[in-house]
Amino acid sequence: MKIPSHSNITEAVQPLLSPECEHSAEDRSAPNGSISGAVFNISTTMIGAGIMSVPATMKVLGIVPGFAVIVLVALITDVTVEFMLRYTNSGKSTTYAGMMGESFGSIGSLAVKVCVLVTNFGILIIYLIILGDVLCGSQSNGTTHLGVLQEWFGMNWWTSRAFTLLIVALFIMLPLVMLRRVDSLRYSSAISILLALVFIAICSSMAFSALLSGKTQSLRMVPDFSQVTVLDLFTTVPVFVTGFGFHVNVHPIRAELGRVTHMRMAVRISLLICMAVYFAIGFFAYLLFGDSIMPDVLVNFDQNSNTHVGRLLNDIVRLSYALHLALVFPIMNFSLRVNIDELIFSNKNKPPLTLDTPRFVSLTLSLLALTYLVAVAIPNIWYFFQFLGSTTVVCTSFIFPAAIVLRDMHGISKTKDRVIAISVIVFAVGTSGIAIWTNLNPGDG
Repeated sequence: MKIPSHSNITEAVQPLLSPECEHSAEDRSAPNGSISGAVFNISTTMIGAGIMSVPATMKVLGIVPGFAVIVLVALITDVTVEFMLRYTNSGKSTTYAGMMGESFGSIGSLAVKVCVLVTNFGILIIYLIILGDVLCGSQSNGTTHLGVLQEWFGMNWWTSRAFTLLIVALFIMLPLVMLRRVDSLRYSSAISILLALVFIAICSSMAFSALLSGKTQSLRMVPDFSQVTVLDLFTTVPVFVTGFGFHVNVHPIRAELGRVTHMRMAVRISLLICMAVYFAIGFFAYLLFGDSIMPDVLVNFDQNSNTHVGRLLNDIVRLSYALHLALVFPIMNFSLRVNIDELIFSNKNKPPLTLDTPRFVSLTLSLLALTYLVAVAIPNIWYFFQFLGSTTVVCTSFIFPAAIVLRDMHGISKTKDRVIAISVIVFAVGTSGIAIWTNLNPGDG
């Protein structure tokens, strides 16, 4: 595909506002982000809370099909992001909602806004809930699970969920969400990826130690249909679709890069990193825990902390995971804030969000405060948003980009593109539909 002309590039990198807004000279000079920063931010978006669910998918799929599904979802992600970049470059809009609006009018634009709102807001709440569980403990089925702070310092008011999450929100998240450029988050994103690698290092070292002492679990190369059904296999696909779903951040990150080719390079490097991280976590955790692996592998580490070394590793894993989520939070917040601003002010003659300090600060503080209050008040909302998030992520990641290609308002799609788009929609709708039906009817398998 040829590199677009300079005029097209200029259109593609305008800040994320409705086309009606005027842009200042300062705003037009914004595209100076780095490829490395884009790689860190994209990778961090993908390697979120879902890394703890990956090992359980290996238990269902087996090693070989598990790796195949990771590769397949990564390839589809690359294709759909390419669709988005191509149509953004050919059109006038520089937001996801605007791009859908060009193809499907106000209904398409609203559909994206609603999906991003549900997905990102739900994910941010889930991140805070997990942070609260890890640091302050949780209760399930009448059993109390102590958090790291309660194990260290006992049950005090300052180790409570409300106070601990308030401190995390004020001193870790607030300074990061107040940054006005997504490229400014590259350092926190790099640390977040490093913490994921710490988890892999601990998992692999424990697995090799168990291997040397002959205590590793036998690996299942293919599904064991005496324990799972064919339909159960489809329940694993949304885990990876959600994991690779960074499409809501394509436009904010793309806006700060000089060329569309830089974005393509950053996307493919990030996909390779994410594939390696997901497969390594799935392989080593499955090798270590085998069929006893839980949907959240943190539970397995907690159950294996009956020695001093075990307790130390368990605390390191949980704390690194908690900090990892705290650093993923700002990158997901960024696209949510842009989306809400566009939803509220899309038809008003307002300056860019990053240049309107009162609007930026008030929206940022309101969003963080609301997320905190919901996470503290309704910690069991996890399951509700988990269901909605899985369905809306499939739309924003696969269905909407493919639909834009089929609509082809700019007349640039080829027969090959349309065939791929139809295949993507069939895959997304089919696997998600089967997964939802299987989860709602667990006894029917």
